[in-house]
Amino acid sequence: MNINEAKQEIIHTIKAYLRKDETGAYEIPVEKQRPMLLMGPPGIGKTAIMEQIATELGINLVSYTITHHTRQSAIGLPFISHRRYGGEEYSVTEYTMSEIIASVYEQIERSGIHEGILFLDEINCVSETLAPMMLQFLQYKTFGPHRVPDGFVIVTAGNPPEYNKSVRDFDIVTLDRVKRIDITAEYDAWKRYAYPMGVHGAILAYLDIKKENFYIVKADLQGQQFVTARGWEDLSRIMKVYEEMGLPITRELVQQYLEDPEVARDFATYYALYQKYRTSYHIPEILRGERPKDMAALAGAPFDEKLSLIGLLTDALGQGFRAYGEEMDIQRAVFTELKKLRDAFAAPSGNASEPATATDPGAVLPANQGAQPTRDADAVPDGTKNGLLVQLSSDHDALVVELQRQQKAHLLSHRAERIQRKVLLVLEELMETLRLAQSDGTSTDEALYALAKAWFTKREQVRKSAIESTSAELTNAFDFLHTAFSDGQELVIFLSNLNASSDCLRFIRECGNDSYYRYNQFLLLRDQRSALRAEAKRLLEL
Repeated sequence: MNINEAKQEIIHTIKAYLRKDETGAYEIPVEKQRPMLLMGPPGIGKTAIMEQIATELGINLVSYTITHHTRQSAIGLPFISHRRYGGEEYSVTEYTMSEIIASVYEQIERSGIHEGILFLDEINCVSETLAPMMLQFLQYKTFGPHRVPDGFVIVTAGNPPEYNKSVRDFDIVTLDRVKRIDITAEYDAWKRYAYPMGVHGAILAYLDIKKENFYIVKADLQGQQFVTARGWEDLSRIMKVYEEMGLPITRELVQQYLEDPEVARDFATYYALYQKYRTSYHIPEILRGERPKDMAALAGAPFDEKLSLIGLLTDALGQGFRAYGEEMDIQRAVFTELKKLRDAFAAPSGNASEPATATDPGAVLPANQGAQPTRDADAVPDGTKNGLLVQLSSDHDALVVELQRQQKAHLLSHRAERIQRKVLLVLEELMETLRLAQSDGTSTDEALYALAKAWFTKREQVRKSAIESTSAELTNAFDFLHTAFSDGQELVIFLSNLNASSDCLRFIRECGNDSYYRYNQFLLLRDQRSALRAEAKRLLEL
């Protein structure tokens, strides 16, 4: 299966293992919870999906590369203890706690969460001294005398022998105690991961043209040559920073990440061409609704050039989709903090119902809630001073503490951490706005709350304007492609790219777009007609 299918299988297995009955016991006894064994080429994202799974499920992740461990660090150090047996005292050997097991307990203390994943990489490359222990570990979940805490699911990973000379084959006894998942390197599956991660558009456009260069491992007289998914992602990150700094992206830089000289040279050449297309096709102008002067020439352009153009459009739109999702999450978090202020400083006048939450992107937050509470939600005791600003500062500090706790416990994805940091910056901006107003004579909490509402409403207006702009750009992209290529395969490829992007699908789901719905439905009906014609032809030939 591909990496996305493997991820879903692991999630389903973890949920099943952690499911409890009415007595609070695990429905599948811990000793019957088979460790999962992920077998696949190096660099396809096995470790990355474990981080994603732990974040999505809200559980711990303790990760180790087992080849970095000796027998002593894995099972603990021996020490002499004294025991009495049959009335006589004996010296016996005991062991300190395994470094791996100790790390699990430390993670539980840091996070306060008692369930998680213990991920051991390169499990089939263990040293000879550790190999005899692995059967005991896989069957009984123990290192020496110390057991992995209940609630931690064991996931292991390894590479097939053709990718690693140090691999030790598992015997049937060992394989009969694991849940084996074989993973293959598939570009289309990785592409769905690449879009939300913001992988550079040139990389995606290049791999759309030359999918065979996505993953390569080979050996020749010069040694090992390889290109992996990890290499493409890391190259993307450095390329983006280099572009921001105005530094050249050379073949030498590319080859530091793509360890195949031929592929590195080919991509470096394509990147220069991609930059040329970016300039000559005026992508920002197309998304604004303008049309290139040489529209007629596009229909006869080489297919590689058309794919590059589609990639440029997808990449530009993707930035807007990601910005929408990020800003929406920030705005909802800020709304939650303003709601706390309203609840804390509202004057009680009978029983109040809980105000509506900000789940609809089109909702006016929080100046005009759809559900009206039984009290005046905007009423703030007149004459109070500094209380609102003090409360906001206290809430901000609490968010800082929580962010630090989650960072220390490694519970946040890169995106989630970025969102929380931006929320803190936005709240600091609000506090500075209120402090300036206070210094100018706005001293009551009632006036400060009104100012906070106005500040939030302005942010909401900017956000809605960005939504309209992104939606218009998507519509203009569809119109451009339809004008240039009619309803050909170029439009199909463009729609496939959009449907592979979770950011795009979220934007469509929450904001909608008539052009997307129209073309998506049209192509769906066309595919159905083609399938019916093919079936009719088959029946006539019988």
